[in-house]
Amino acid sequence: MPGAGDRGKALARWLGAGLLGLLIPMSLSLEVSVGKAAVIYAVNGTEVLLPCTFSSCIGFEDLRFWWTYNNSDSPIIEGTVKNEKSDPRVTLKDNDRITLEGTTKEKKNNISILLRDLQFSDGGKYTCHVKNPKENNLEHNATIFLQVVDELEEVDNTVTLIILAVVGGVIGLLILILLLKKLIAFILKKTREKKKECLVSSSGNDNTENGLPGSKAEEKPPTKV
Repeated sequence: MPGAGDRGKALARWLGAGLLGLLIPMSLSLEVSVGKAAVIYAVNGTEVLLPCTFSSCIGFEDLRFWWTYNNSDSPIIEGTVKNEKSDPRVTLKDNDRITLEGTTKEKKNNISILLRDLQFSDGGKYTCHVKNPKENNLEHNATIFLQVVDELEEVDNTVTLIILAVVGGVIGLLILILLLKKLIAFILKKTREKKKECLVSSSGNDNTENGLPGSKAEEKPPTKV
């Protein structure tokens, strides 16, 4: 019968294999992105691009992608990408106002869609889904929100400009103070050095007048006996 040590080694190997099986797909998995903006605003009657890109460090083959609207499982557009050298191909579309604007050229892996003739009812949640057979058909997705408005509001940057001006003024004042401080320190240093030189010169003159050793005293005529 196997001992406790053998059972422990077998359990450790089993756990190690399980963890490795979990970590490898996580490290090699697809990444799907819809950009940095969580919400996109667009004017009623115009068009808007909903971005979506994907990336994979292990490559892809016969990749499947689709977009869904709000909580519906039915895709509004669906397609496939054969490989890195092939452009995305649409296989299903339920609205003529939706077109695929993506490309895989130059490794952009872009599967964005364009919505034309926007209506207020188009506002909502749009989710980009991707499946890669090389990853056992694991699904990856990213969501973006669209808000359709009458007109885009102009952003008032007055407060921002005021804040920037104040911050810039404070920084400029601090720099000026530091420069003035250094200039004053330099002037004081030079003044002290000059004062020191004057003191040394004055001391030398005093020694000469008093006829101290090492000085040139004024010669006096000899005293007559």
